[in-house]
Amino acid sequence: MSIATMACTVATPAFALVPKIRAARELAFHNLHTDEKLRITYWKDGNYNRQACQQINHILRDFRSGDTYPIDIRLFDLLHELQTKLNNDGTIEIISGYRSPKTNMMLASLSDGVAKNSYHTKGMAIDIRMPGSSLPKIHKTALAMRRGGVGYYPDSEFVHVDVGPIRRW
Repeated sequence: MSIATMACTVATPAFALVPKIRAARELAFHNLHTDEKLRITYWKDGNYNRQACQQINHILRDFRSGDTYPIDIRLFDLLHELQTKLNNDGTIEIISGYRSPKTNMMLASLSDGVAKNSYHTKGMAIDIRMPGSSLPKIHKTALAMRRGGVGYYPDSEFVHVDVGPIRRW
């Protein structure tokens, strides 16, 4: 057996003993309409925590109707990555999370800025602010991520992000 073969044979078990590091993913929310707050670890040890996801679904519910809906977990990961890129692990202020179809129809009848087939009604969108990060910076960072739709609403003071097709407005 050559020295190189022996070195690889000896080294291989050592690599197997090194634990894989899997950082937990945490999100913190403040629902501005209900004043509820939640800081929760939604992913740990390579798995999504079902109970944590249900608590996030609840805080992102349609505050007008009280309806909850299963939020797409890709949205949680998008928010976590956005915060990481912004170096901001603070609270995400919720302007709008899930919207029931009835609520969305009502809002669409009042404003041209509400899509009739909004990703909010599919649990795939959120309108946010993040204290400590300016709206232009949130907008620019979300666009650079290319993970879905990004809308900028400076007059209403929020940024829309979703996990639908990549687009911007």
